[in-house]
Amino acid sequence: MLIDGGLATHLEALGYDISGSLWSARILTEAPDGIVRAHRDFISAGARIVITASYQVSRQGFLAQGRTEAHADAALVRSIDLARQAVEEAGRDGVLVAASVGPYGAITHDGGEYRGRYGLSHDQLVDFHGERIAVLAAAQPDLLAIETIPDADEAAAIADVLVDYPDLPAWITFSCGDERTTWAGQAIEDAMTVASRADSVMAAGVNCVHPALVAGLLERAGRASDLPLVAYPNVGRVWLPDTETWTDPEGSGSAQTSPPPGTGVQGWPVADWFDAGARLIGGCCCVEPADITALALELTEC
Repeated sequence: MLIDGGLATHLEALGYDISGSLWSARILTEAPDGIVRAHRDFISAGARIVITASYQVSRQGFLAQGRTEAHADAALVRSIDLARQAVEEAGRDGVLVAASVGPYGAITHDGGEYRGRYGLSHDQLVDFHGERIAVLAAAQPDLLAIETIPDADEAAAIADVLVDYPDLPAWITFSCGDERTTWAGQAIEDAMTVASRADSVMAAGVNCVHPALVAGLLERAGRASDLPLVAYPNVGRVWLPDTETWTDPEGSGSAQTSPPPGTGVQGWPVADWFDAGARLIGGCCCVEPADITALALELTEC
């Protein structure tokens, strides 16, 4: 199935201000119609799974911005409601709503999802993810997209939480800086083994990684698990948290808040990813609806 692209990227392209530590979660409360429109654009482009705007939402993060825990919980529920509204408005059958569960590093707003090793205990990570997943599960998404996890230890905590939700399908995807390891330095094979612990995890793989790394990561992930694989990379640029901009990996200075739309997926070897076992394929940061249409065309040949 084809996953959507970078929701926050597309919101920015539509003219919404996603600056600040709440990122796209800010739009959930300030301009919910924009969330619906962004989801709808990806569905029209061919996406059959839309990922909610809950990636950045947490009680801890909302409290740090002077809001309340109740505001955070309401935003989690609203993210699912808005995605369902978009599916209904788009009039496309079979589109699934995946509730995004981002890593703890996402709320630190310092690039922690590309680092891991937060200094938190297992129990602290269980508590952090447990309270969010409980709210999301009660809102009845079709599945959970547990994504951009940089650390197998964090995945282990999430797997412990998922034991309480055996009937809610989930995928777990890791963020990695090379073809072999998570950002925290664990072998992707070990991370996949951890992800497979929870019976409700129906697929696993990688997201928000450089597209050039995907094939190698999938090859190794497939050796460690019989689960269907997931791959939705970014376009290969690097996030600079201090300036809230993207730049090319070589750091040539071409920083921008968002690249031009529809330019990110040319040359992606999605047929190779499919052959390696990927059955859920899409895009992450800086992947726009036009890119999803291009991926849809390529996947018809797989």
